Amino acid sequence: MAKFRVRVSTGEAFGAGTWDKISVSIVGTRGETPPLPLDRLGKEFNAGAEEDFEVTPPEDVGRVLLVRVHKAPPARSRPLAPSAGDAWFCRWLQLTPHGAAPLCFPCYQWLEGERSLVLREGTAKISWEDHHPTLQQQRREELQARRETYRWKTYIPGWPRCLDEETVKNLNLNIKYSVAKNTTFYLRGGSALAELKLKGLLDRKGLWKSLKEMRRVFNFRKTPAVEYVCEHWQEDAFFAYQFLNGLNPVLIRRCHHLPKNFPVTDAMVAPVLGPGTSLQAELEKGSLFLVDYDLLADVRTNVINGRPQFSTAPMTLLYQRPGRGPLLPLAIQLSQTPGPNSPIFLPSDDKWDWLLAKTWVRNAEFSIHEALTHLLQAHLVPEVFALATLRQLPHCHPLFKLLIPHTRYTLHINTLARERLIAPGQVVDRSTGLGIGGFSELIQKNMKQLNYSALCLPDDIRARGVEDIPDYYYRDDGMQIWGAVERFVSEMIGIYYPSDESVRDDSELQAWVREIFSEGFLGRESSGLPSTLGTREALIQYVTMVIFNCSAKHSAVSAGQFDFAAWMPNLPPSMQLPPPTSKGQARLEGFLATLPPVNATCDVVIALWLLSKEPGDRRPLGTYPDEYFTEEAPRRSIAAFQSRLAEISRDIQERNHSLALPYPYLDPPLIENSVSI
Repeated sequence: MAKFRVRVSTGEAFGAGTWDKISVSIVGTRGETPPLPLDRLGKEFNAGAEEDFEVTPPEDVGRVLLVRVHKAPPARSRPLAPSAGDAWFCRWLQLTPHGAAPLCFPCYQWLEGERSLVLREGTAKISWEDHHPTLQQQRREELQARRETYRWKTYIPGWPRCLDEETVKNLNLNIKYSVAKNTTFYLRGGSALAELKLKGLLDRKGLWKSLKEMRRVFNFRKTPAVEYVCEHWQEDAFFAYQFLNGLNPVLIRRCHHLPKNFPVTDAMVAPVLGPGTSLQAELEKGSLFLVDYDLLADVRTNVINGRPQFSTAPMTLLYQRPGRGPLLPLAIQLSQTPGPNSPIFLPSDDKWDWLLAKTWVRNAEFSIHEALTHLLQAHLVPEVFALATLRQLPHCHPLFKLLIPHTRYTLHINTLARERLIAPGQVVDRSTGLGIGGFSELIQKNMKQLNYSALCLPDDIRARGVEDIPDYYYRDDGMQIWGAVERFVSEMIGIYYPSDESVRDDSELQAWVREIFSEGFLGRESSGLPSTLGTREALIQYVTMVIFNCSAKHSAVSAGQFDFAAWMPNLPPSMQLPPPTSKGQARLEGFLATLPPVNATCDVVIALWLLSKEPGDRRPLGTYPDEYFTEEAPRRSIAAFQSRLAEISRDIQERNHSLALPYPYLDPPLIENSVSI
């Protein structure tokens, strides 16, 4: 009988090799071989190895359709071998029939215990391209097994549904942190905790004695950005700048009509606007902008160290000076209900009145950012994309191959967050002004209004009317990256979908979109999120949205957390005194008494430091070391995508050289492919 050469590539990660015995069964159009051992002298399947074997099927199986890979404990124990069932990471398998071209079978999966895994030849195929019954059955069985492994659950009613696992210990290795990433993550956290504990800060429940004392909390991890924030946090221009390029650059919108519940007058803002103009004139020019935290109205607050905390739902009016002058704040109202107990604070007010008002806005920024922009939109929504991809798209589907790198480690970090961050008694619950109860209410409120256009950057920029506000680096860099991703996705869709009809006829694609709509957006039609896709154009926008939100958007709202929050008065996680109801009362002592206590400050700063720094094992945007695509056309598109990202990076770095505070959060080499921290 004809022989086959089998080449096997084992992953390089710690623990990727195995002592277990590996065999393959070759499935063809005429039948299937028994398991054929891959064995030779010495130990096989070492980490990082590529090894060749020769197997001889007992009979001709015809044209090869599939390969089954079997892993089982060795027949007799070896003195250095671990206990039976140790895991193995297979990168790929190459099968070369005698006298024919090699067939590549991408894998990039862990095999745990005694089990088998079915691999298909690497050409990406949509379901309507599979005509052989064996291949059709393989697709069905693979998806059925994945749906049994990855199940949905409701964590909190009104939230997007999530993976049904209680702890990262229970996760299978294919969605778990690598040993290296996991070790670095916990070592970093442990070192930060130890340092602040040694300084006596982590267990201190009292107030900060002075602003100077607060510098001690971030001395352990200084960055140029942290130093800049500490130096400039009181300045109006920097306060306004953060609405464009800070941690939460997605709320600011052009204001053409003042809200009725924000009764700002010409006399109030004349010192900033200057002579020869008026509020109405500036509204008509489009030079006024609004940031409204109305979702915070009536949200429950937390208790920290036995003391009730306070929250507000402020509104901030901003003015863009003519030319390229800085954006500046004009007025702040700390509630949604105007009146004698809710004064409008102005830059012309006493220093401490104005600083306290701005600090209340920054506290609102912390709450909205951490609960909604970060947790909901940059973690929970990408988890929905990841879980639906695993449940509805088989390994051979071109969209699975395109999207799976953008789901890497997302299920791990989100399970860890539910276990260690947002669970009762954990960081959010013990050290933030809203606690889990307030976070939950905010997410439930936002879920009722979160829409598709907010997830599509070009649509979001237009909806907020911020297309031409100067020095908006989040918009500028984000639009470049969106464009690069969109072009890449368009090329890939063009390879595999010849027509709109081919999109409509892809039952697996439609099931994927439908599951995201029903499980992630809870079937809410008003979200505008499609439940079906009928055209290639709609598919391109949808897949671009998924990749952008799982990579660039997460980086923009996550990577700067420590930079902007390490100097706590710039982004206080809680407020211990109620907001002022009149002017002229604020003093330094009252300002310090309003800020969060020492232990809560340290608790949150450590968490944000961990969550803004990738702990190794990184894969920047567009980096695809796992080669799921084997055809030339998608490989060319990947190379072109990488080239465009490199050009964008050069532009960003050149601009950043001239900035006092660089904006690096959307520089492609610093963007992770997926939500992984």
